[in-house]
Amino acid sequence: MLPNFHHLPYTLPMPASTLDELVSLCKRRGFIFPGSEIYGGLANTWDYGPLGVELKNRVKQLWWKTFIRDRADMVGLDASILMNPKVWEASGHVSSFTDPLVDCKNCKQRFRGDKLLEDKLGVEAVAVLKLEQVQPMLNAEKIACPSCGKFAWTEAKKFNLMFKTHQGVVEEEAALVYLRPETAQGIFVNFKNVVDTMRKRLPFGIGQIGKAFRNEITPGNFTFRTREFEQMEIEYFFDPDKQKWEDIFAEWKKASWSFLVDTLGIAPENLRFRDHEKDELSHYSKGTTDIEYKFPWGWGELCAAAAYRTDFDLKQHEKFSGQSLQYTDPDEPTRKITPHVMEPSFGSDRVALAVLLDAYMEEKVGDDDTRTVMKFTPKVAPVDIAILPLSKKEHLMAKAQELYKKIVQETALNVDFDVTGSIGKRYRRQDEIGTPKCITVDFGTLGEDPAQGEVDTVTIRDRDTLKQERVTIASLVERLR
Repeated sequence: MLPNFHHLPYTLPMPASTLDELVSLCKRRGFIFPGSEIYGGLANTWDYGPLGVELKNRVKQLWWKTFIRDRADMVGLDASILMNPKVWEASGHVSSFTDPLVDCKNCKQRFRGDKLLEDKLGVEAVAVLKLEQVQPMLNAEKIACPSCGKFAWTEAKKFNLMFKTHQGVVEEEAALVYLRPETAQGIFVNFKNVVDTMRKRLPFGIGQIGKAFRNEITPGNFTFRTREFEQMEIEYFFDPDKQKWEDIFAEWKKASWSFLVDTLGIAPENLRFRDHEKDELSHYSKGTTDIEYKFPWGWGELCAAAAYRTDFDLKQHEKFSGQSLQYTDPDEPTRKITPHVMEPSFGSDRVALAVLLDAYMEEKVGDDDTRTVMKFTPKVAPVDIAILPLSKKEHLMAKAQELYKKIVQETALNVDFDVTGSIGKRYRRQDEIGTPKCITVDFGTLGEDPAQGEVDTVTIRDRDTLKQERVTIASLVERLR
């Protein structure tokens, strides 16, 4: 067996104390890069690198499996980003999808007044403020401009958040379309199509994962709030005369919490429910509960565990389209209803960020050494297994590559092949990207050095315990499965 380089007593792990530590690791190890970096970047745009895209895809795949494939009452959808502009008139986005913006009279920079206040007063206190109260409250709380430090705010004004573009080659008002600000409306306008083709009975849900765009001023907290983001949303339709909305609400709260904690492995002590105050709720909503995560800058919304939208959306689209979106009860053909809707909504970027933050640990190994380790739950780790040949000698490399191909062909695992640097440095590198298991192929594997191990055996090293175990190649694939 190999020398046990790091199997030493270590202290209890400590999470990242600042966001900068995680941002640095993400850039250094290929999780997330600044967007358009070689051209000086573009504010609050981020590109997912080779490891980041694997992590984010696993979050999305687990969400899809949990909420769509594993449930008989769910189906999936992938609606288009560009939709008829009347969709957004019906949903209310054209008239009321706005942020309260204030300008600094001194430096001319523009900010979201509500977010400036939230940093000091908290979400709950700010949610009840009206537009005309934002500027007076900024002055009363002596909140200075983050850019120049002056106290010179304009009155708050509404600013529509939808990105506009034009369909076709002529840029005129008649050709105006929007990049969708949410994925939910694509589900509502396809409600009748799904009912007619999939034979679903109430209650049932439609889920989708897709891009959305909001032209909002972002606070710069890494990938927490960006103008281009990805949503994982469900619209769950039910008959309010046969199912109590409070029961369905409670079920989705429980399911959303379980997904974050039990499936993705986020520590429950870093999560909390937050019920929306009455003044926060949309006029059509009877209840919304968010799950918040304890980010380095404070508690922030991770997902809407459940939002009760009543029958507002389907009725609005009936009104604006002139098409019936009612549901006919198969057991009572003369009974037609407009279903009510419960909406759980997750942002895949925010969830991936929470997974990254929750996994980041710094551990003291022994008396004078520290390692950074990403303790992902194995289901979301971007790399499952790393194959590490002990040296670059040709025959040893050939054996390691043979093992690499065997694992790739016989399992669905994502496997890395790492030959750069000493074995100790490679262990540390794999720790930093969160690889649960490393497999070292050495001269014992080849039958050339009995001191390292028996022929046709390899060493498996565990990321969390640092323990090393010698196993046969014949049993390896089954163990890894």
